[in-house]
Amino acid sequence: MNALSILGGGGTKRVLALGAHCDDIEIGCGGTILRLAAEHRGLEVLWVVFCATPERAEEARGSARAFLDGVAKARVVIGEHRDGFLPYSGAAVKDEFEAFKREFSPDLVLTHYRHDRHQDHRLVSELTWNTWRDHFILEYEIPKYDGDFGSPNFFAPLPPATLDRKIGLLMKQFPSQAGKAWFTEDLFRAVARIRGMESAAPEKVAEGFYCRKACF
Repeated sequence: MNALSILGGGGTKRVLALGAHCDDIEIGCGGTILRLAAEHRGLEVLWVVFCATPERAEEARGSARAFLDGVAKARVVIGEHRDGFLPYSGAAVKDEFEAFKREFSPDLVLTHYRHDRHQDHRLVSELTWNTWRDHFILEYEIPKYDGDFGSPNFFAPLPPATLDRKIGLLMKQFPSQAGKAWFTEDLFRAVARIRGMESAAPEKVAEGFYCRKACF
């Protein structure tokens, strides 16, 4: 499988990471963010989470700091919308998207998969495409009970040490999720191994994404 550099060339690169909930970005594309931070000096990241309780907001801020360690410039925004009710706050969320659009023009946008069955995730994906129509957008995936995994068409191979760091940070930074059956090391590692197999990743693990449009 041929490789493509998503942030090729010199100069500062800007990444926008969008998540409906406090651990979505880390689960869906945390390894890719760690890899980009290691490979691109001068990286700028705007990290946005839309739903959070006070307890989970503290977890989200600590996790974002850990995942963005070494990034040249980072801004973390944690919203206060209710989990599960994002579509019913649609107008307010749309206003936030428009505000981010005015202040940050990314080279890469990381967002939710459009066919995710969680309503909050779908809204974030829909508004991403509505707001950044001429940008390079990759949709990440979240494992869950709904069984909505698809077949990604874009892959980011990871060094095993990067995957280990991603999983280690997830386990450390989100103690509120420790009792949930799906929040386990073996699940996160299994997903990365499957995506690594599908992409013939050199070191056997990868994160999968959905790329709707790209121009060469």
